[in-house]
Amino acid sequence: MKKQLLTLAVACLGSLASAQNKVTINASEGKHVISRHIYGHFAEHLGRCIYDGFYVGESNTKIPNKNGVRLDVVEALKKMKIPNLRWPGGCFADTYHWKDGIGPKAKRPKIVNTWWGGVTEDNSFGTHDFLNMCELLGTEPYLAGNVGSGTVQDLTEWVQYVNFEKNSPMSNLRQQNGRQAPWNVRYWGVGNEAWGCGGNMKPDYYANIYRQYSTFMNPQVGKERIFRIASGASDNDYNWTETS
Repeated sequence: MKKQLLTLAVACLGSLASAQNKVTINASEGKHVISRHIYGHFAEHLGRCIYDGFYVGESNTKIPNKNGVRLDVVEALKKMKIPNLRWPGGCFADTYHWKDGIGPKAKRPKIVNTWWGGVTEDNSFGTHDFLNMCELLGTEPYLAGNVGSGTVQDLTEWVQYVNFEKNSPMSNLRQQNGRQAPWNVRYWGVGNEAWGCGGNMKPDYYANIYRQYSTFMNPQVGKERIFRIASGASDNDYNWTETS
């Protein structure tokens, strides 16, 4: 009896192994469209991701670059056709003050990256460098705003600096720094990981902070509609998601 059962089992396994499964995908019958932007990429001041990674500077390097941005990295990311690129963080975003990264590079203040390694950075890679790199890549920039240690005014002025075309203090400052036309950035993070390194906030508190900041991020500043993106929950914290 045992021998018969073993023979039957072997026969069944052999039949399964020789069978061919067919999968038919009717792409034309799809009812829902998943935004390609959920497959975006992420650039943070972590290790050598930015300095020596994307950016090697404009002098004292033999690595081919354009305005300090490595051309080999540009070509690699172009092949991947990334939909968007998020910067400057991560945890680093809520300690980053964007005005430190504009203007003549020799005059930019140095900062200590307290999140990743405690290294000193010279802010030579800033707003212009990142947004110009996104133009090279042909991808949408996604700027992560500082809510943890910044102010409402800081973030609203950043929106104006990069998106406003007409006469204003921030658009004039952008032009003085060498960029005439606005970049028209559409995607803006209102804080990052607000439940943790972005301020250790509770969900109801962050919800109010988000409403405050997003109120003053005027969607009429630029030609494009802007998306004010909230900080998501940690893991499966459904209370955070439902409250926010």
